[in-house]
Amino acid sequence: MTTFLSKEVREGMEAARIAALRKASRLRVHVGDDIYPVLALWKNGFSVATADAPHLRGLVDLYDGANHLSQCLIVASEAEGEEMRFEFKRLTHAHDAAPLDFYRDPGAPVAYLPR
Repeated sequence: MTTFLSKEVREGMEAARIAALRKASRLRVHVGDDIYPVLALWKNGFSVATADAPHLRGLVDLYDGANHLSQCLIVASEAEGEEMRFEFKRLTHAHDAAPLDFYRDPGAPVAYLPR
């Protein structure tokens, strides 16, 4: 038994898959004032719909909703169907506080209480 799908049906199924990935993902890539939804994220990269950001490269910010996850230096890797894959050249995780330049004793008092 063989299964044959016409070109239009295959394109429709791929468009529906991309739309479902866009809707399900909270991840976004910010480039200046432009925002692109991330379809998938893995250890060394992510993918974006080709129609959204075909020539994206350079320094970008990666967000999960309103939370800033990381700042990334990216390059385009390959186009696979309707997805454009990008690889990280550098990935710096965002922190909510500045790093300390001194050792903080874990047993030190948290606050000063006057008498």
